[in-house]
Amino acid sequence: MIPLITLAWKCTTRWIDIQIKFLTKPSVQSIALGSLSDSTRSRADLIAENALLRQQQIILKRQIKRPQLSDSDRLLLVLLARCTRFWKHTIFIIQPDTLLRWHCDLFRFFWRYKSKSKTKKPRVSPNTIALIKRMASENHLWGAERIQGELLKLAIHLSKRSIQRYLPKARGKSSQSWATFIKNHSRDIWACDFTVVHDLLFRPLYIFIIIELHTRRIVRAAVTRSPTDQWTAQQLRQATPWGKLPKYLIRDRDSKYGNHFAAVTSSIKILKAPRANSFCERFIGSLRRECLDHMLILHRKQLQHIVQEYVNYYNGNRPHQGIGQQIPNCFDHANPWPVSQSENEAKIVSTPVLGGLHVHYAWVTTNSS
Repeated sequence: MIPLITLAWKCTTRWIDIQIKFLTKPSVQSIALGSLSDSTRSRADLIAENALLRQQQIILKRQIKRPQLSDSDRLLLVLLARCTRFWKHTIFIIQPDTLLRWHCDLFRFFWRYKSKSKTKKPRVSPNTIALIKRMASENHLWGAERIQGELLKLAIHLSKRSIQRYLPKARGKSSQSWATFIKNHSRDIWACDFTVVHDLLFRPLYIFIIIELHTRRIVRAAVTRSPTDQWTAQQLRQATPWGKLPKYLIRDRDSKYGNHFAAVTSSIKILKAPRANSFCERFIGSLRRECLDHMLILHRKQLQHIVQEYVNYYNGNRPHQGIGQQIPNCFDHANPWPVSQSENEAKIVSTPVLGGLHVHYAWVTTNSS
Protein backbone atom coordinates (compact mmCIF):
# COMPACT_ATOMS: atom_id res chain seq x y z
CA MET A 1 0.00 0.00 0.00
CA ILE A 2 2.82 2.36 0.89
CA PRO A 3 4.59 1.96 -2.49
CA LEU A 4 1.39 2.84 -4.33
CA ILE A 5 0.93 5.99 -2.22
CA THR A 6 4.57 6.93 -2.85
CA LEU A 7 4.19 6.42 -6.62
CA ALA A 8 0.96 8.50 -6.71
CA TRP A 9 2.68 11.28 -4.74
CA LYS A 10 5.62 11.39 -7.19
CA CYS A 11 3.30 11.51 -10.21
CA THR A 12 1.25 14.30 -8.65
CA THR A 13 4.28 16.42 -7.78
CA ARG A 14 5.72 15.91 -11.28
CA TRP A 15 2.45 16.98 -12.90
CA ILE A 16 2.31 20.08 -10.69
CA ASP A 17 5.93 20.91 -11.63
CA ILE A 18 5.14 20.59 -15.35
CA GLN A 19 2.09 22.82 -15.03
CA ILE A 20 4.06 25.49 -13.15
CA LYS A 21 6.79 25.47 -15.79
CA PHE A 22 4.18 25.67 -18.53
CA LEU A 23 2.38 28.60 -16.90
CA THR A 24 5.61 30.51 -16.24
CA LYS A 25 7.14 29.84 -19.69
CA PRO A 26 7.46 33.00 -21.81
CA SER A 27 4.83 33.10 -24.55
CA VAL A 28 6.08 33.21 -28.14
CA GLN A 29 2.64 33.84 -29.58
CA SER A 30 1.36 36.74 -27.44
CA ILE A 31 3.40 39.68 -26.18
CA ALA A 32 0.80 40.49 -23.51
CA LEU A 33 0.88 37.00 -21.95
CA GLY A 34 4.66 36.89 -22.16
CA SER A 35 5.01 40.25 -20.40
CA LEU A 36 2.53 39.16 -17.72
CA SER A 37 4.49 35.99 -16.97
CA ASP A 38 7.80 37.92 -16.90
CA SER A 39 6.49 40.12 -14.06
CA THR A 40 6.69 37.18 -11.63
CA ARG A 41 10.29 36.29 -12.45
CA SER A 42 13.50 37.53 -10.86
CA ARG A 43 15.82 40.11 -12.43
CA ALA A 44 18.72 37.65 -12.75
CA ASP A 45 16.47 35.16 -14.54
CA LEU A 46 15.31 37.83 -17.01
CA ILE A 47 18.91 38.95 -17.71
CA ALA A 48 19.94 35.38 -18.43
CA GLU A 49 16.93 34.83 -20.67
CA ASN A 50 17.65 38.04 -22.62
CA ALA A 51 21.23 36.90 -23.19
CA LEU A 52 19.97 33.52 -24.40
CA LEU A 53 17.45 35.14 -26.77
CA ARG A 54 20.05 37.58 -28.06
CA GLN A 55 22.43 34.71 -28.88
CA GLN A 56 19.63 32.87 -30.76
CA GLN A 57 18.93 36.04 -32.78
CA ILE A 58 22.60 36.29 -33.71
CA ILE A 59 22.53 32.68 -34.95
CA LEU A 60 19.33 33.25 -36.97
CA LYS A 61 20.75 36.43 -38.48
CA ARG A 62 23.66 34.45 -39.94
CA GLN A 63 21.25 32.02 -41.62
CA ILE A 64 18.29 34.24 -42.61
CA LYS A 65 19.40 37.38 -44.42
CA ARG A 66 15.99 38.96 -45.02
CA PRO A 67 13.13 37.78 -42.77
CA GLN A 68 9.57 38.25 -43.96
CA LEU A 69 7.59 40.65 -41.76
CA SER A 70 3.88 41.37 -41.80
CA ASP A 71 2.28 44.76 -41.23
CA SER A 72 1.37 43.79 -37.67
CA ASP A 73 5.00 42.86 -36.99
CA ARG A 74 6.17 46.27 -38.17
CA LEU A 75 3.56 48.01 -36.04
CA LEU A 76 4.54 46.09 -32.88
CA LEU A 77 8.25 46.74 -33.44
CA VAL A 78 7.61 50.46 -33.76
CA LEU A 79 5.49 50.57 -30.60
CA LEU A 80 7.95 48.48 -28.57
CA ALA A 81 10.87 50.61 -29.68
CA ARG A 82 9.19 53.60 -28.05
CA CYS A 83 9.30 51.84 -24.65
CA THR A 84 13.09 51.69 -24.39
CA ARG A 85 15.87 54.10 -25.20
CA PHE A 86 18.25 51.23 -26.04
CA TRP A 87 16.17 50.00 -28.97
CA LYS A 88 19.02 50.52 -31.46
CA HIS A 89 21.13 47.98 -29.53
CA THR A 90 18.39 45.35 -29.24
CA ILE A 91 17.24 45.15 -32.88
CA PHE A 92 19.00 42.49 -34.96
CA ILE A 93 16.66 41.39 -37.74
CA ILE A 94 16.26 44.89 -39.22
CA GLN A 95 18.31 48.07 -39.48
CA PRO A 96 17.52 51.10 -37.30
CA ASP A 97 16.93 53.22 -40.40
CA THR A 98 14.29 50.73 -41.54
CA LEU A 99 12.45 51.09 -38.25
CA LEU A 100 12.55 54.89 -38.57
CA ARG A 101 11.16 54.65 -42.09
CA TRP A 102 8.30 52.47 -40.84
CA HIS A 103 7.55 55.08 -38.20
CA CYS A 104 7.41 57.81 -40.87
CA ASP A 105 5.08 55.68 -42.99
CA LEU A 106 2.83 55.11 -40.01
CA PHE A 107 2.75 58.83 -39.25
CA ARG A 108 1.96 59.60 -42.90
CA PHE A 109 -0.96 57.16 -42.79
CA PHE A 110 -2.18 58.67 -39.51
CA TRP A 111 -1.94 62.24 -40.87
CA ARG A 112 -3.79 61.30 -44.07
CA TYR A 113 -6.59 59.82 -41.98
CA LYS A 114 -6.68 62.85 -39.68
CA SER A 115 -6.71 65.42 -42.52
CA LYS A 116 -9.35 63.58 -44.54
CA SER A 117 -12.32 65.76 -45.24
CA LYS A 118 -15.50 64.86 -43.43
CA THR A 119 -17.79 66.09 -46.21
CA LYS A 120 -18.00 64.08 -49.42
CA LYS A 121 -16.83 66.03 -52.44
CA PRO A 122 -18.83 65.84 -55.66
CA ARG A 123 -17.29 63.32 -58.05
CA VAL A 124 -16.48 64.07 -61.68
CA SER A 125 -18.82 62.30 -64.06
CA PRO A 126 -17.42 59.39 -66.12
CA ASN A 127 -18.25 61.23 -69.36
CA THR A 128 -16.14 64.22 -68.27
CA ILE A 129 -13.25 61.94 -67.32
CA ALA A 130 -13.42 60.24 -70.71
CA LEU A 131 -13.48 63.66 -72.39
CA ILE A 132 -10.36 64.77 -70.48
CA LYS A 133 -8.48 61.62 -71.51
CA ARG A 134 -9.65 62.06 -75.10
CA MET A 135 -8.41 65.65 -75.22
CA ALA A 136 -5.06 64.60 -73.74
CA SER A 137 -4.58 61.79 -76.28
CA GLU A 138 -5.63 63.85 -79.30
CA ASN A 139 -3.65 66.97 -78.34
CA HIS A 140 -0.15 66.14 -77.10
CA LEU A 141 0.74 69.84 -76.79
CA TRP A 142 -2.06 70.57 -74.32
CA GLY A 143 -1.53 70.68 -70.58
CA ALA A 144 -4.00 70.80 -67.72
CA GLU A 145 -4.62 74.56 -68.05
CA ARG A 146 -5.23 74.32 -71.80
CA ILE A 147 -7.70 71.48 -71.26
CA GLN A 148 -9.35 73.49 -68.49
CA GLY A 149 -9.96 76.36 -70.92
CA GLU A 150 -11.38 73.99 -73.51
CA LEU A 151 -13.74 72.52 -70.92
CA LEU A 152 -14.94 75.99 -69.96
CA LYS A 153 -16.05 76.46 -73.57
CA LEU A 154 -18.28 73.42 -73.02
CA ALA A 155 -19.63 74.81 -69.70
CA ILE A 156 -17.67 72.22 -67.68
CA HIS A 157 -16.05 73.81 -64.63
CA LEU A 158 -13.12 71.89 -63.17
CA SER A 159 -9.98 73.00 -61.37
CA LYS A 160 -6.50 72.40 -62.74
CA ARG A 161 -5.79 69.96 -59.91
CA SER A 162 -8.85 67.85 -60.77
CA ILE A 163 -7.86 67.68 -64.43
CA GLN A 164 -4.30 66.62 -63.57
CA ARG A 165 -5.70 63.73 -61.54
CA TYR A 166 -7.18 62.14 -64.68
CA LEU A 167 -4.35 62.87 -67.12
CA PRO A 168 -2.14 59.93 -68.17
CA LYS A 169 0.91 59.61 -65.94
CA ALA A 170 3.42 59.15 -68.78
CA ARG A 171 2.41 61.34 -71.72
CA GLY A 172 5.92 61.59 -73.17
CA LYS A 173 7.29 64.68 -74.79
CA SER A 174 4.91 67.39 -75.97
CA SER A 175 5.67 66.94 -79.65
CA GLN A 176 3.71 66.08 -82.74
CA SER A 177 3.74 62.61 -84.25
CA TRP A 178 5.29 61.68 -87.58
CA ALA A 179 1.81 61.37 -89.12
CA THR A 180 0.93 64.94 -88.09
CA PHE A 181 4.24 66.34 -89.32
CA ILE A 182 3.98 64.63 -92.71
CA LYS A 183 0.34 65.69 -93.12
CA ASN A 184 1.22 69.35 -92.47
CA HIS A 185 4.28 69.35 -94.78
CA SER A 186 3.31 66.78 -97.42
CA ARG A 187 3.52 69.36 -100.25
CA ASP A 188 7.23 69.83 -99.51
CA ILE A 189 8.21 66.23 -98.78
CA TRP A 190 9.58 63.57 -101.09
CA ALA A 191 10.63 60.06 -100.11
CA CYS A 192 13.05 57.60 -101.74
CA ASP A 193 13.91 53.98 -101.19
CA PHE A 194 15.42 50.87 -102.80
CA THR A 195 13.96 47.43 -103.36
CA VAL A 196 15.57 44.26 -104.70
CA VAL A 197 14.26 41.93 -107.42
CA HIS A 198 16.00 38.75 -108.62
CA ASP A 199 16.05 37.72 -112.26
CA LEU A 200 15.74 34.24 -113.78
CA LEU A 201 19.31 33.33 -112.74
CA PHE A 202 18.78 34.73 -109.20
CA ARG A 203 20.95 37.79 -109.81
CA PRO A 204 19.86 40.89 -107.86
CA LEU A 205 18.43 43.95 -109.58
CA TYR A 206 17.84 47.16 -107.64
CA ILE A 207 14.86 49.47 -108.18
CA PHE A 208 15.17 53.06 -106.96
CA ILE A 209 11.91 54.91 -106.24
CA ILE A 210 11.24 58.61 -105.56
CA ILE A 211 7.67 59.53 -104.58
CA GLU A 212 5.94 62.84 -103.86
CA LEU A 213 3.87 62.48 -100.72
CA HIS A 214 1.19 65.09 -101.38
CA THR A 215 -0.04 63.61 -104.67
CA ARG A 216 1.46 60.07 -104.30
CA ARG A 217 3.03 60.64 -107.73
CA ILE A 218 6.10 58.59 -108.63
CA VAL A 219 8.72 61.16 -109.61
CA ARG A 220 11.46 58.71 -110.61
CA ALA A 221 11.80 54.93 -111.03
CA ALA A 222 15.12 53.48 -112.22
CA VAL A 223 16.73 50.02 -112.33
CA THR A 224 20.39 49.06 -111.97
CA ARG A 225 22.60 46.12 -111.03
CA SER A 226 25.13 48.19 -109.06
CA PRO A 227 23.49 50.99 -107.03
CA THR A 228 26.51 53.18 -106.32
CA ASP A 229 26.54 56.58 -104.69
CA GLN A 230 27.18 58.32 -108.05
CA TRP A 231 24.29 56.49 -109.74
CA THR A 232 21.86 57.35 -106.93
CA ALA A 233 22.86 61.02 -107.03
CA GLN A 234 22.34 61.07 -110.82
CA GLN A 235 18.80 59.71 -110.45
CA LEU A 236 17.93 62.56 -108.10
CA ARG A 237 19.36 65.09 -110.61
CA GLN A 238 17.20 63.65 -113.38
CA ALA A 239 14.15 63.78 -111.11
CA THR A 240 14.67 67.56 -110.67
CA PRO A 241 15.73 68.85 -114.13
CA TRP A 242 14.55 72.43 -113.49
CA GLY A 243 15.88 72.71 -109.97
CA LYS A 244 12.49 72.11 -108.33
CA LEU A 245 13.83 70.42 -105.25
CA PRO A 246 11.64 69.45 -102.27
CA LYS A 247 12.14 70.99 -98.87
CA TYR A 248 12.38 67.61 -97.12
CA LEU A 249 13.52 64.19 -98.28
CA ILE A 250 12.82 61.01 -96.30
CA ARG A 251 15.37 58.22 -96.67
CA ASP A 252 16.98 55.50 -94.60
CA ARG A 253 20.60 55.18 -93.47
CA ASP A 254 21.77 53.07 -96.42
CA SER A 255 25.39 53.40 -97.52
CA LYS A 256 24.18 54.06 -101.09
CA TYR A 257 23.47 57.63 -100.00
CA GLY A 258 27.08 58.80 -99.86
CA ASN A 259 28.97 62.03 -100.48
CA HIS A 260 27.77 62.51 -104.06
CA PHE A 261 24.15 62.15 -102.98
CA ALA A 262 24.74 64.53 -100.08
CA ALA A 263 26.16 67.12 -102.49
CA VAL A 264 23.00 67.03 -104.61
CA THR A 265 20.80 67.30 -101.51
CA SER A 266 22.81 70.07 -99.86
CA SER A 267 19.80 72.43 -100.01
CA ILE A 268 17.34 69.74 -98.84
CA LYS A 269 16.66 68.81 -95.23
CA ILE A 270 17.21 65.06 -94.98
CA LEU A 271 14.93 63.09 -92.64
CA LYS A 272 16.70 59.83 -91.78
CA ALA A 273 13.62 58.01 -90.52
CA PRO A 274 13.15 54.49 -91.94
CA ARG A 275 9.96 53.94 -89.92
CA ALA A 276 8.38 57.07 -91.42
CA ASN A 277 9.06 55.91 -94.98
CA SER A 278 5.79 54.03 -95.19
CA PHE A 279 4.78 55.74 -98.46
CA CYS A 280 7.64 54.19 -100.41
CA GLU A 281 7.08 50.86 -98.68
CA ARG A 282 3.42 50.87 -99.67
CA PHE A 283 4.18 51.65 -103.31
CA ILE A 284 6.84 48.91 -103.38
CA GLY A 285 4.27 46.50 -101.97
CA SER A 286 1.76 47.48 -104.68
CA LEU A 287 4.45 47.14 -107.35
CA ARG A 288 5.22 43.61 -106.21
CA ARG A 289 1.63 42.42 -105.71
CA GLU A 290 0.18 44.01 -108.85
CA CYS A 291 3.11 43.55 -111.23
CA LEU A 292 6.42 41.90 -110.36
CA ASP A 293 4.98 38.80 -108.66
CA HIS A 294 3.38 37.90 -112.01
CA MET A 295 6.50 38.37 -114.15
CA LEU A 296 9.66 36.43 -114.96
CA ILE A 297 12.53 38.90 -115.06
CA LEU A 298 15.14 38.07 -117.69
CA HIS A 299 17.40 41.14 -117.71
CA ARG A 300 17.66 44.74 -116.56
CA LYS A 301 16.11 46.41 -119.65
CA GLN A 302 13.02 44.24 -119.42
CA LEU A 303 12.59 45.13 -115.74
CA GLN A 304 13.06 48.84 -116.51
CA HIS A 305 10.36 48.65 -119.19
CA ILE A 306 7.95 46.82 -116.87
CA VAL A 307 8.51 49.20 -113.98
CA GLN A 308 8.11 52.27 -116.21
CA GLU A 309 4.88 50.97 -117.70
CA TYR A 310 3.47 50.29 -114.24
CA VAL A 311 4.56 53.75 -113.04
CA ASN A 312 2.75 55.37 -116.01
CA TYR A 313 -0.37 53.38 -115.13
CA TYR A 314 0.04 54.21 -111.42
CA ASN A 315 0.40 57.96 -112.05
CA GLY A 316 -2.11 58.39 -114.85
CA ASN A 317 -4.89 55.83 -114.45
CA ARG A 318 -4.86 54.03 -111.11
CA PRO A 319 -7.03 55.48 -108.27
CA HIS A 320 -5.17 55.82 -104.98
CA GLN A 321 -6.85 55.16 -101.63
CA GLY A 322 -4.54 57.53 -99.75
CA ILE A 323 -5.82 60.57 -101.67
CA GLY A 324 -9.51 59.75 -101.69
CA GLN A 325 -9.57 57.43 -104.76
CA GLN A 326 -8.14 60.18 -106.96
CA ILE A 327 -5.47 59.77 -109.62
CA PRO A 328 -2.03 61.24 -108.78
CA ASN A 329 -1.65 63.17 -112.06
CA CYS A 330 -5.14 64.71 -111.65
CA PHE A 331 -4.90 65.40 -107.92
CA ASP A 332 -4.37 69.19 -108.22
CA HIS A 333 -7.09 69.67 -110.83
CA ALA A 334 -10.24 71.58 -109.91
CA ASN A 335 -12.43 68.73 -111.18
CA PRO A 336 -10.45 65.47 -111.07
CA TRP A 337 -13.42 63.35 -112.06
CA PRO A 338 -14.70 63.31 -115.67
CA VAL A 339 -18.23 64.42 -116.45
CA SER A 340 -20.74 61.60 -116.83
CA GLN A 341 -21.43 60.83 -120.49
CA SER A 342 -24.61 59.66 -122.16
CA GLU A 343 -24.49 56.17 -123.62
CA ASN A 344 -25.81 57.58 -126.91
CA GLU A 345 -22.89 60.00 -127.25
CA ALA A 346 -20.02 57.97 -125.74
CA LYS A 347 -19.07 54.47 -124.80
CA ILE A 348 -16.74 52.89 -122.28
CA VAL A 349 -13.54 51.54 -123.81
CA SER A 350 -11.08 49.27 -122.01
CA THR A 351 -7.33 49.48 -122.56
CA PRO A 352 -5.06 46.64 -121.40
CA VAL A 353 -2.05 47.52 -119.29
CA LEU A 354 1.03 45.30 -118.82
CA GLY A 355 -0.24 42.79 -121.38
CA GLY A 356 -3.70 42.57 -119.83
CA LEU A 357 -2.56 42.24 -116.23
CA HIS A 358 -4.58 45.41 -115.55
CA VAL A 359 -7.29 47.13 -117.58
CA HIS A 360 -7.97 50.86 -117.84
CA TYR A 361 -11.55 52.05 -118.53
CA ALA A 362 -12.48 55.42 -120.04
CA TRP A 363 -15.27 57.19 -121.89
CA VAL A 364 -14.72 57.65 -125.63
CA THR A 365 -16.99 59.87 -127.74
CA THR A 366 -18.69 58.09 -130.62
CA ASN A 367 -18.98 59.77 -134.07
CA SER A 368 -22.67 60.38 -134.84
CA SER A 369 -23.58 59.74 -138.52
